[in-house]
Formats: sequence, C-alpha cells, structure tokens
Amino acid sequence: MRFRPLRSAPSSDADRVAVADPPAAMRAVVFDGPGDADTLRTADVPVPSPVISELLVRVVAAGVNPIDAKTRSGAGVSGQLAAHPSTLGFDFSGIVVKSPFESHPFPAGTPVFGMAAFPRSGGTYAEYAVVPTLSVARKPTSLSHVEAAGVPLAALTAWGLVVETAHAHEGQRILIHAGSGGVGHFAVQFAAYFGAHVTATASGRNASWLRELGASVVIDYTTTRFDEVIADVDVVIDLVGNVGGDVGTRSLRVLRPGGLYINVPTGSWPGYADAADDAGVRATSYKVIPDGSALATIGRLLDSGAVQVYIDRVFDLSDAAAAHRHLEEGHTRGKLVLRVSDD
Repeated sequence: MRFRPLRSAPSSDADRVAVADPPAAMRAVVFDGPGDADTLRTADVPVPSPVISELLVRVVAAGVNPIDAKTRSGAGVSGQLAAHPSTLGFDFSGIVVKSPFESHPFPAGTPVFGMAAFPRSGGTYAEYAVVPTLSVARKPTSLSHVEAAGVPLAALTAWGLVVETAHAHEGQRILIHAGSGGVGHFAVQFAAYFGAHVTATASGRNASWLRELGASVVIDYTTTRFDEVIADVDVVIDLVGNVGGDVGTRSLRVLRPGGLYINVPTGSWPGYADAADDAGVRATSYKVIPDGSALATIGRLLDSGAVQVYIDRVFDLSDAAAAHRHLEEGHTRGKLVLRVSDD
C-alpha cells in the first residue's frame, strides 16, 4: 500500500515566536579539508542570505548523521563541496527568520524542522542556515527542538525505504539490519506501523527496546548469524553492506526468490546488483529525498505517539568533534544531536 502524504498546514499565530533581525556574522563549525574529527573547529562566518523560495532559519539544534562524518573524512558528498572551509550538516530544527513573502505557509517566527540543501549550500552546524521551503515542515508540537533535529534525514530515509520502496504491508516479512541506529529505529517503527512482520539485527543490549518499537524478532548479531535462523524474507533493508564483513552477501541468501534487497550506505557494497541478479532476487540502492510533505506526515505520526525518536546524546555545537568521535565508535542508539542555540 502507498501512503499519501498530507501537506503541511499553514502556521497559526499561536505557533509563532518573536524573531530578531539576524546579525552579520554567526558561530559555525567548519573544517578546512578532509581529516579526522579533530579537523572540526568553531569559527565566525557570515550569515547566509536566502533567495527566491528559500527560508533563513535560526538553528536551535542540528542532527548528526553518518554522512556528515564520511564527508568530513573525504568520502560521502565531499566531492560536491564548492570550497573549504565548509560547514557540515543536513538536519535542523529551528525558527524561521526570513520567509519568501508575507503570506507564505512558513512566515517569520514559525518553528520548523527539515533538511538543508547541503552540500549545495552551507550546512546546519551553524546558528543560521538557508533551507529550501519544500524540504521543511512545521516542527511537531510534542517534540523539543533537540528531539525534532534528530528526525529529518533518518526518518525520511526510513520512510523512503519502508513505504515508498518496500511498500510495507500486512503480512510482509522485512529484515532490517542495524535496527537500533538512526535510520534503523525509524524503519522498524514504520514497517510495524504498516503491518509488516519485522526482524531486526542489533546488539543484545538493544533487543528489548527494538521489540517495544515493533520488531517481532531481534537477532543479536554478536552471537548469532542471521542467515542461519531466518529464511524466505520478502525484503531486506541493509544499513550495513559488505564493508568489513559479508552482511550484504548473506542477506541475499535469506530472501525468497524474487525478493527485494535494498542497499543503503553509499559504497558499502559496489557489487550488490550483479550478486543479486545471480541470486535471483531484485536489488536497488536508495538515497534520501528531502520531501517536506512526507516530513509533515512523519510529524503527525510523532505527535500522535505512533512513532518516536530516540536521542542518544546531545552535544553543544562547540563539541561537534566529540559528537563525530562518538558516532564513529559505531554504537549509537537512535540519534546524536548538536545543541546550537537557546530555544
């Protein structure tokens, strides 16, 4: 079944907060070239100016994602950076400071969350960011800005995987690798919400939590090889791939004939398509689509309590390097967030 996204409703005066004119300069985390986490530093940079359909947003909090660390290290989307120093960051939650016109659905003072057009524009590890209006939705009223900042990229990726690509439905059998991560914990919830039977791989410490989120079966990858205990799966959502192991290769063995394998981390298994063809299953990669309409629907699910975001740790903006080090340790449950400014 395909879920039809609902458009974001116009902001009411009750939602809006007072805003001040932006300063000429702002605090941001920048890096001067590829390197480890210690290449990140805090600097004063000019506040960006929106054009045509863009919003200028005062960032209250910014999500930290694996693609940020990959880009900082010289992989990810580093090849599309126009110049250094550069500011990382896709996710944000904050307050609209400048809107394209007075009657726009997101006028100045509206709390919003969404994704910046990084690397085409500056990222969200900064006090202000320019963002496309079509990549934004009103912040869920039940979430703080810190919680909301952990949602956009991970939840939109999971939505695209589970709803738009796998077409999750009642009785479908879906295996989700790395179920306790940022994308994974949303994917588990969306798949369960639409009636699928969800099996997730994760460490044992996350098993009970993932069952609470909707997983029917949790396989502890530290003690059990998933391909020895499950079979005839309809869809595998692979958030690991073959980097450092053979998770992708083994995933093809548990799919039913004609089943679907979805490879997510960029570069995690270059040969997945040919291997899937040889195994008699379908395969595709996936990249996040920063769709504000889909994000508005996710926001409603969050406000209803049907879906939740889990924030593992919150770091101050100036501690972005520490956030990246923690991320790269590989044991984050849910999301990491940078607190950029006061709410």
